[in-house]
Amino acid sequence: MSRTPALPVLGSRKPSHRERVADALRAALIAGELLPGEVYSAPGLAARFGVSATPVREAMLDLAKEGLVDTVPNKGFRVTAVSEKQLDEYTHIRALIEIPTTAGLAASADPMALEALRPVAQEIVTSAAAGDLIAYVEADLRFHLGLLALAGNDHLVDVVRDLRRRSRLYGLTALAEQGRLEASAEEHLEILDALLTRDEEAVRAVMTRHLSHVRGLWASAAKGRGELRDQPPRPAASKGHVGPSS
Repeated sequence: MSRTPALPVLGSRKPSHRERVADALRAALIAGELLPGEVYSAPGLAARFGVSATPVREAMLDLAKEGLVDTVPNKGFRVTAVSEKQLDEYTHIRALIEIPTTAGLAASADPMALEALRPVAQEIVTSAAAGDLIAYVEADLRFHLGLLALAGNDHLVDVVRDLRRRSRLYGLTALAEQGRLEASAEEHLEILDALLTRDEEAVRAVMTRHLSHVRGLWASAAKGRGELRDQPPRPAASKGHVGPSS
């Protein structure tokens, strides 16, 4: 039995609906809650978000420009498929950038700036415990980009942001159902603690383990459910699932 969708209701929010909806849609794509090859209509997605179809349609056009969805005339938007080879390449590039950059922060980051990220790290843990995959992905993105921003290289942050948006974490649903996602979530607090003690090697070790989950533990969980085949998977429904258009 599928669980009730838990996408955020954005109708009362004053900031741009378009930006907020686009962020949530990207998170849904990354978590595998929007399925590769499926066509979604703006009105159908708008009903899930509790907003009008206009900001959803505008947000999906933004995602189309990023290559995350394709426009289907008179129907909506089709989620772009991502191959296993592409996912491996994205993860490899991320590791080359994120591991040494984050480890280097052990010698340079302001302790107050690091502590400012602790609530975000805790939000990741809370989202994992609740099985809220979209909130998990959104908080995870804010945490890691926030860390990288402390290195002072805006272009580097933009590159990693793009790679993360293009990634897919197909094993999240299985790990959440098995109660194993919380262990990965706790690693964000472990990274912060290692940075605050200026232990560069510990940071490097945790980051290496943490990123290995993307194509290791999480992918294995998806394979265990039969979600990984030659084409990108079609994961089981979970909190935050957005149904395809009819």
